[in-house]
Amino acid sequence: MTDLNQKVAAAARWSMINTVVRRVGTFATGVVLARLFFGPYEWGLYAIGLLVLAMLLSLNEMGVSLALVRWDGDIKRFAPTVLTLSTLSSSAFYLLLFVTAPTVARLLGSPEATTMLRLLCLTVIIDGIACVPIGKLNREFQQFQRTVVDVANFLVNTAVTIGLAATGMGVMAFAWGSLAGNIVALVGFGLCAPEMLRFGWDRAQAVHLLRFGLPLASASLLTLGIVNVDSVVVSGVLGPAALGLYAMAFNMSSWPVRIVSDTARRVSYAGFSRLADSPQAFAAGFHRALAVVLAAAVPFCVLLAVLADPIIRLVYGDQWAGAALSLQFLVALGLIRVVVDLAYDCLATRVRKSLMVMQAWWLFSLTPVLLLFAHRFGIAGVAAGQVVVAGLLVAPVFVVVLSRLGIRPALMLRACVRPVLGGVMMGALAWGMHLVLGGGFLPLAVIGLAALAVYLPFVLPLLRSSWAGRSQPGREAARDGEKSLAAVAQS
Repeated sequence: MTDLNQKVAAAARWSMINTVVRRVGTFATGVVLARLFFGPYEWGLYAIGLLVLAMLLSLNEMGVSLALVRWDGDIKRFAPTVLTLSTLSSSAFYLLLFVTAPTVARLLGSPEATTMLRLLCLTVIIDGIACVPIGKLNREFQQFQRTVVDVANFLVNTAVTIGLAATGMGVMAFAWGSLAGNIVALVGFGLCAPEMLRFGWDRAQAVHLLRFGLPLASASLLTLGIVNVDSVVVSGVLGPAALGLYAMAFNMSSWPVRIVSDTARRVSYAGFSRLADSPQAFAAGFHRALAVVLAAAVPFCVLLAVLADPIIRLVYGDQWAGAALSLQFLVALGLIRVVVDLAYDCLATRVRKSLMVMQAWWLFSLTPVLLLFAHRFGIAGVAAGQVVVAGLLVAPVFVVVLSRLGIRPALMLRACVRPVLGGVMMGALAWGMHLVLGGGFLPLAVIGLAALAVYLPFVLPLLRSSWAGRSQPGREAARDGEKSLAAVAQS
């Protein structure tokens, strides 16, 4: 188990580096594009493209690539069948999109997005091939190699996008940049795990893979529906310009999710999979992982919520100030999503079919609320509707299902106490200082540092506890399991 702990810790460190480098780079690129080349309307068109792409990527390989992480035994034995299934299904989904792109764009209120959709979604086929070597890297916690490839993808994507945007190509610059970066990534992943890129077919394996993957793929599609139904509603009800403002707010609110949750999820599913047969270690690992991700996410969320308007004006300019109120609501949603993402990976190792029911409940309860709030309150209403549904109708369901796996609600609540109290204190301080100091880079920097100084005493004991593990006799398995999933804290 010690060797597993070391692997998870090293993978978490490189995953954190990967996430931070790419997210900071993406943020800087977005600032350049939003200030120099694109307004809310163009941003809205691009958001439509990302919406369609995300839906296709959630289903394109039908969940079979996750078998490379979860299944026992030599993955080289069934990797050729995985690659064949993934490539065929991805190609089929792309062809369907190519034919229906005019209709899809029109239904989303932006018929002019048709050509962009056809070009951007070529990355679906690339992803269907690349997911197989990626599965091997994730299974073996080889996050250093993945970091190198992901950074290369980002650099090429950014260079092509900004270069084409500067020539006046418009929103198509996004599509060409994404395609170029993904081609580079496919080559890189192929070099990292060339033995994974061999086509083959075994009918019995294919049946088992589909039985394993389809529930996860369906749950992932429902998850993407949950994440993107708001964009569909905003685009259809309020138009591309409103979607551009909403997408900007959503992207900013997702910073904590992307930095914290993306880092954890690259190792959490593999870690939970290793602990799935030990209920005690499984529950202990989840509790400690929950404490760590909350401790990391809360300060980001609090500062974004309290200082939404001055941050948006400072970073993107006054033309984006209409996104501030939506951002305040969406930050609360982002904090809920950090927890739900961790719970999703936990449940995916034990109750995959239940995830479909839970995600379906979320999606079907969310849609009518967003439609109602959009017509009455605009983009801020859509953001508020998300928080209402996630907090009151969905989170309790996840708590109940986790409790049935031995993950006690009382311990989950205990993991939340210190981060929440620290967040309340830093939020009050940040708001008071903002009233006195105002906006601008220097005042906001001073406010952020002061707020973090107030927050750290609340969570440092929690993190020390995660690092040290428990000392009670007879809990060795639980300690090892906890350390494996709390290894992200050590990064």
